[in-house]
Amino acid sequence: MNHARLDAAAVDAAADALRPVVRRTELEHSPRLSDLVGASVSLKRENRQITRSYKVRGAYHLISGLSEDEQARGVVCASAGNHGQGLAWSCARLGVHGRVFVPTTTPRQKRQRILALGEGRVELVVEGRSYDEAGAAARADADRTGAVFVPPFDDARVVAGQGTIAPEIDEQAGERLHTVLVPVGGGGLIAGLALWLKERRPEVRVVGVEPRGAASMTAALAAGGPVALAEVDTFVDGAAVGRVGEVPFPIVRDLVDEVVTVDAGAICTEMLDLYQVEGIVAEPAGALASAAVRSMAGQFPADAVVVCLVSGGNNDVSRYGEILERSLIHQGLRHYFMVTFPQEPGALRHFLDDVLAEGEDIVVFDYVKKNNRETGPALVGIELDDAAKLAGLLERMERSPLQIEQVPPGSPLFSFLM
Repeated sequence: MNHARLDAAAVDAAADALRPVVRRTELEHSPRLSDLVGASVSLKRENRQITRSYKVRGAYHLISGLSEDEQARGVVCASAGNHGQGLAWSCARLGVHGRVFVPTTTPRQKRQRILALGEGRVELVVEGRSYDEAGAAARADADRTGAVFVPPFDDARVVAGQGTIAPEIDEQAGERLHTVLVPVGGGGLIAGLALWLKERRPEVRVVGVEPRGAASMTAALAAGGPVALAEVDTFVDGAAVGRVGEVPFPIVRDLVDEVVTVDAGAICTEMLDLYQVEGIVAEPAGALASAAVRSMAGQFPADAVVVCLVSGGNNDVSRYGEILERSLIHQGLRHYFMVTFPQEPGALRHFLDDVLAEGEDIVVFDYVKKNNRETGPALVGIELDDAAKLAGLLERMERSPLQIEQVPPGSPLFSFLM
């Protein structure tokens, strides 16, 4: 399939091929988000897909369409985790040998799942500090061995396979479907959905959502074509792509209504709300769309149906400490300070009695090595029960005889806290 044949019919053909294989995932109403937004918000639960991510749709569609000779040569891919799982599951079902290259930032849980889903037919290679470095290694491997490279997004067959979510959403949401919010990494998913929706339901808005620290589609749209980001924040590992695909870009440019960005703290807050309210385990990329919709109150008609795509649920439970920390900082409930205590009796007692007030608790207290005999600086983390209390806390700190300096979230010191 070449780029010229990428249209709604190509997505429908992919849907026919995938129907016996992938799950038709639920479209689940979210009262929480509906109340926040003022419209009917539903979650497309691709976190309940086979391999717990939509990526299997593109990988299986491509591999199943290879010739016998191509399948015999094997397949290779690069992945932040989910695409590799989709390829591994497809290899096991189709009897094809595969190799998956992942960067060192890929969580252990995703690495283990790749091997388990491959059922002995897949090798895992850890190489590079980013998806793009792992991708270069995977392409070099394909050139050397003759294996077929299976891109996670930059291929028409993958785009069509991932786009098969669109007709499902259309059937499930009905005539009142107004907007679909879609996570964006390399652009394959949103390109596939936009192709189908803009041809079959042109009135439906398609909004892309990317992490602020890896906004490669935003950069591409501004530059008029795919460009490499100078830096990529890998926290949202499922969407941490430094350069969007050549195949998806023109589709996104021409058909997607808007691309917005969301910071990591807002994503973490939404991940926790999804878990605590809806009972949904979402990875950071999986919470992108619903994190964005939280800030869109009043932008939709009251009778509109808005769909947020929960793209994946492969989250490592060991990350929840960092996720909670980022969320509290984002909400203004946790703050850090460097406090220099004179080495005399009562200095700490003064801080506890005269600086802190009710609802303000110390959650971190680490003495830094004394820089002289008379002072002892400490890193102090304070959690508030109401973000509005920060002003009073800062005022009391200003009046205190202690030397107190707030550590801003952008400070290099935060790299030691997160």
